[in-house]
Amino acid sequence: MRNIWAFAWGGLVGILGGLIGLGGAEFRLPVLVSFFKYHTLQAIIINLIVSLVTVTFSLIFRGGVVGFENVIAHLAIILNILAGSLIGSYVGVGYATRINERQLTQIVVIFLVFISIILLGHNVLFSVGSWQLPDLLRIIVGFVAGIAIGIFSSMLGVAGGELIIPTIVLLFAIDIKLAGSLSLAISIPTIMMGLFKYKNQQRFKEIKLEQEFIVSMASGSIFGALIGTNLLKYVSSSLLYIILGIILLLSALKLSHKPAT
Repeated sequence: MRNIWAFAWGGLVGILGGLIGLGGAEFRLPVLVSFFKYHTLQAIIINLIVSLVTVTFSLIFRGGVVGFENVIAHLAIILNILAGSLIGSYVGVGYATRINERQLTQIVVIFLVFISIILLGHNVLFSVGSWQLPDLLRIIVGFVAGIAIGIFSSMLGVAGGELIIPTIVLLFAIDIKLAGSLSLAISIPTIMMGLFKYKNQQRFKEIKLEQEFIVSMASGSIFGALIGTNLLKYVSSSLLYIILGIILLLSALKLSHKPAT
C-alpha cells in the first residue's frame, strides 16, 4: 500500500512540476517528510534520486520539442554555470551532513519559502529582461550563481531549475523554453555530484532498503510529468504560479512545525 501511495504522490507532484516546467522536487520534499515520515536528510537523498530520474526523462521528452542540437549549441552556457554548481553541490552536501536534523529542517523551510517567493513573483522576474553585462562579468556571475544553485540543489534534493532558468534568461538572454532544456542539462551532473557525496553517509545506506518505494515514486513522477506537460495549454500560467507558490508556503509552514527527531 505504501508503494501505491508513493506512485500516487509521485504522479501528483509530477503533474505540478510538469505544469511549471520543473521536476517538482520542491513539492516532493514536504511530502516525503510530512506524509511518509522520513528524516529530513533521508528525504533529501530520496528526493535527489527521484529528481535525477525525472530530470533525465524530462530532458529526453523535451528533445523532440527544443532539439538536442540547440542544447549542444549553447554548451558554453551549460559549462559556465555547471562549473559553479558542481562546486556548490559538493560544499552543500558537506554542510548538510555536519549539522543536526533540526537545523537542516530549518534550512529546508527557508529554501522552500524562497522558492515560493520566486514562483509568486515569476511574472515580475521575467519582465525585467536580460542584463546587459560585459562578457567576462557575465561568466563570473554565471559561475557564482552556479555555486549557489549547487548548494541549493544538494541541500534540498532538487534539480534547481527554479534558480537555473531565471539565471540563464537574465544573464544570457535565452528563450525560456530553451533555458528549460539547458537547465535540465545542468541539473543532471549537479544531482549526480550530490548523490556521489552522500553515498558514504549512513542515511544513504538506509535508503538502499527503500528501492521499491523509490522506483514507485519515480515512476509516478515521470507519468505525472507527462500529464502535466499536456495539461499546460489548458491552464493560465499566471494563476498557476500563484497557486503553486501558496501551496509551497503552506508546505514550508507545515514542515516548520515538524517535531525534532
